[in-house]
Amino acid sequence: MSEHNENSRVEGPVESTARTPEVFTDEVVARLAQDAKEIISRYPKPRSSLLPLLHLVQSEEGHVSAEGMQFCADQLDITLAEVKAVATFYTMYRREPGGDYQVGVCTNTLCAVMGGDEIFSALKEHLDLANAETTEDGKVTLEHVECNAACDFAPVVMVNWEFFDNQTPATAKQLVDDLRLGKDVAPTRGPASLCTWKQASRVLAGFDDGRAGEGVQAAGPSLAGLRIAERNGWKAPDPANLPSLSEKGEEGTK
Repeated sequence: MSEHNENSRVEGPVESTARTPEVFTDEVVARLAQDAKEIISRYPKPRSSLLPLLHLVQSEEGHVSAEGMQFCADQLDITLAEVKAVATFYTMYRREPGGDYQVGVCTNTLCAVMGGDEIFSALKEHLDLANAETTEDGKVTLEHVECNAACDFAPVVMVNWEFFDNQTPATAKQLVDDLRLGKDVAPTRGPASLCTWKQASRVLAGFDDGRAGEGVQAAGPSLAGLRIAERNGWKAPDPANLPSLSEKGEEGTK
């Protein structure tokens, strides 16, 4: 049995038999191949399914290894280099093993102004981690995120892509402590409990866990504009009665 380390990592195409024995056994490959077949069938061009296939192998390992990328290449009959180009571009794919819970602190403009940078610094010190590092117990991976797409609830922390809104350094530290202790943790919006990183990856691969409609989906600031429009009787223009381009031009010259 050959050993894999940094000095022996395969950079070019490898045979599909070069799998990590502990993970990509023949039984695992056969099972994943069935899932891969279902994923690929959803797309008119097979190679368009590469992103969910990468999530699929990540749901098995917790990250995307060289062996996982080779599996994707085999399923799509493309080169390992083509798969690598995609897997290394998107930050949602881990290249190394990580924790059960990925805690992403938004440090983009609005969250940073509202306290995101302070939260990230507090968590780094509290957990004794740098960015993208994992606690020794394998529970939490900490990372800064450019945007969690929830600016109206800034500052926002996400755990395995579930929202924890209006955070402070104190609440964020309590959150990661609870995760490490195995306590029940409920997102601010969405399902009543968290799934693991591997479970989240399987959902992103396209296998519904039946929880997408759980809990509050939109609230507070997200609905403020709608409430104002309702009070004032404002409605969107009727698509069947929109002014023509020529009419718009005439209005602009008045």
